[in-house]
Amino acid sequence: MKIAVACDHAGFPLKATILEVVRAAGFEPLDLGTDSSAAVDYPDQAEKLGRAVLQGQAWRGILLCGSGVGACIAANKLKGIYAGVCHDTYSAHQAVEHDDMNVLCLGARIIGPEPAREIVLAFLGARFLGDDPGQERHQRRVGKVRQLERAG
Repeated sequence: MKIAVACDHAGFPLKATILEVVRAAGFEPLDLGTDSSAAVDYPDQAEKLGRAVLQGQAWRGILLCGSGVGACIAANKLKGIYAGVCHDTYSAHQAVEHDDMNVLCLGARIIGPEPAREIVLAFLGARFLGDDPGQERHQRRVGKVRQLERAG
């Protein structure tokens, strides 16, 4: 299964670590760049990653920028992308389990490589619980989010 990974120049220093963690977790990384610290715009990287997820080229995505926030905002503009900034393991797995998050955003200027490893593993190991017996509330709530998205 492929995991799309993209970053802007501020996220670039953390990208190699993320690619390594994705591989070690048994996934195939789809490296969408950037490939240097030369300035690029985070909305372009967010769009590239989001489209890869939406087109089925990757199961999920991991997006890196300086704070994680700008990339997250841009990614969430794509219908069907549910991105969240997570700088702790609880948020990384809970956002998948309860909210069906499909893109993890990390701030390379906020966290270091070791917390990033644990956060990525929590994200990749989580699954949406909305279809499980007794967990229907998550499906209902995510359905309401998707309804808001359709309403514009």
